[in-house]
Amino acid sequence: MSYLDKKYGLSGKTAIITGGGGTLCSAIAEGFVCAGANVILWDIRPEAMKEKAEVIAKACGDKSKIAYVEVNLMEEDSIAKALKESVKKFGSVEIFINGAGGNRGKGPLVDVKAEDYEFVLKLNLLAGCVLPAKHIAKYWIDNKIKGNLINVASMAGFNPLSGVWAYSAAKAGVMNQTMAYAKELAPYGIRVNAIAPGFFIADQNRKLLLNDDGSPTQRGKDVLERTPMGGFGLPEQLTGSTIFLASDAADFVTGVTLPIDGGYLCNNI
Repeated sequence: MSYLDKKYGLSGKTAIITGGGGTLCSAIAEGFVCAGANVILWDIRPEAMKEKAEVIAKACGDKSKIAYVEVNLMEEDSIAKALKESVKKFGSVEIFINGAGGNRGKGPLVDVKAEDYEFVLKLNLLAGCVLPAKHIAKYWIDNKIKGNLINVASMAGFNPLSGVWAYSAAKAGVMNQTMAYAKELAPYGIRVNAIAPGFFIADQNRKLLLNDDGSPTQRGKDVLERTPMGGFGLPEQLTGSTIFLASDAADFVTGVTLPIDGGYLCNNI
C-alpha cells in the first residue's frame, strides 16, 4: 500500500451518507467509493438513490461497494431501523456524513411564515444533524468504534444569506453542534468536523442561480462577482476536502468547519 493510499485512502471503511439521492452528496459518495470505501446512501427517495447508485457504480467500476437504504430522518424509529439495516450490508460503519437538508421559500423578514421556518429548521438541524448524530454516536460508543462524523453546514452559517432566514440559522446551528459534538465525543476517539459549501449548482438552487439557457440570473451574477476564484462550485470539488476529513491523515482534526466556497467568505474591499 502506497503512502497516499495508507494516509488518504478509505479502503476497508464503510460510510453512510444522508441526502444521498441529491447532487452534492452523491458526488461525495462517488469520491468515497473511488477512494476505496463502501458507501450506503440514505434518503427518503428510493428512486433517486437507485439512480445515483447506478451512476456511482459505473463511474467507479464496482457496484458491490455502493448500496442504499430508505429512511425518514425526521423519525427516530426510522433512523434506528436504517442504521441496523446498514450495518448488515457491509459490517461496521466507521464514517457518517450528515448531508440531508434544503430550503423552503425566500423573502423579507416581515413575510416569514412560522410553519416554513419550523420545517426548514427541522430539516437541516434535527433531521440533517442532531438525530442521525445521536444514533450513530451511540452505535460507535456501544461498539467501541472510533468513528468519524462529518456534518454538511453552509457558507450561510458563517454569513447569512438574504431572505433565507431559517436556512442560515439552521446551518449556523450545524456549525455550533459540530464543535459541541467534537468535544463530547473526543474521549471515545470519535472525530466530528463539517464542510461548508459555497454556491454549488444543485436541484434546489438551479433556478435561483441559472436561467433556462444556462446563463446566470441576477442573483447568480451577484454571487460570481463575490467569488474571487470565479464560477460556481462543481459537485466533484467537494470530494477532496471531505475525503481528507474522513481519512487517517486528519486523525488529529476535530471540531472544525471547512469552507469550500472559492473564496466567497474572504472577499472584501
